[in-house]
Amino acid sequence: MFAVIKTGGKQYKVAEGDTITVE
Repeated sequence: MFAVIKTGGKQYKVAEGDTITVE
């Protein structure tokens, strides 16, 4: 399962359980 996170014009694709930091 993947989550797509869009913020500030950037797109992140993360797997379930991953941790991302958005500045």
